[in-house]
Amino acid sequence: MKPRRGPNRDGLNEEVRRIWDANADWWDDRIGEGNALQRELVEPATERLIGDIAGAEILDVACGAGRFARRMAELGGSVVAFDFSERFIARARERTAADVGNIDYHVIDATDEEQLLSLGTNRFDVAVATMALMDMSTLDPLVGALRTMLKPEGRFVFSVLHPCFPPGEAGRFMEETTADGRCATRTGVKVTRYLSPATTRGEGIVGQPEPQYYFHRPLSLLLRPAFEHGFVVDRIEEPAFQERAPQDVASQWHRMSEIPPVLLVRMRIVRA
Repeated sequence: MKPRRGPNRDGLNEEVRRIWDANADWWDDRIGEGNALQRELVEPATERLIGDIAGAEILDVACGAGRFARRMAELGGSVVAFDFSERFIARARERTAADVGNIDYHVIDATDEEQLLSLGTNRFDVAVATMALMDMSTLDPLVGALRTMLKPEGRFVFSVLHPCFPPGEAGRFMEETTADGRCATRTGVKVTRYLSPATTRGEGIVGQPEPQYYFHRPLSLLLRPAFEHGFVVDRIEEPAFQERAPQDVASQWHRMSEIPPVLLVRMRIVRA
């Protein structure tokens, strides 16, 4: 079968790459050591889902400046990390200490299956995509490649902005109310659109040099490529901030202990 490539490789995909190159230094300067969303929700849940990785071969998809790649190396994994932004990979290499010998960085496009397969087949115990799939114009080349790149018992763990609250279509609110005769405030999310896939632009961090692209997919479309390539879901987490959450969370997410801003999924391959 001919390797798959993402659509508009010389158009939209290259524009997405240009934007991430433009944002990379600013983004890494701002949250290179992580923000509350990463520290409190995404990374702890990801570590629970990947389990013990001591001695394992790990693929870090769209690694950015390598924060989680370095964490997986600390946990004992041998990490191959890639991103299609040359600036992010340069930052990742700068941030990785010279004596850390178990991380190998590459500039590779996750929407190009041929490039992905150049990293090896039947090689990886775990593939991780941390808050990245919603930034990709297509998922089929990546998932198709992972079926070949993962070992028979391999697993794929990814996190995304929760698709039930799509960027540009969901608004956070806070309102005054009364509870037990006392004034109180109530926060929540108002959703105006969910089922239709959409491409929008927005700020992942307020003030970044250029708005980035978001590719919203409802759950049925988010998971469909994986199902078509023989993956099954065996665990899901929807972490939310608790009442005493850190205050450096944008848009009042730290006030909503019943609404998860992110979704994490673990998948495995069913082989005949």
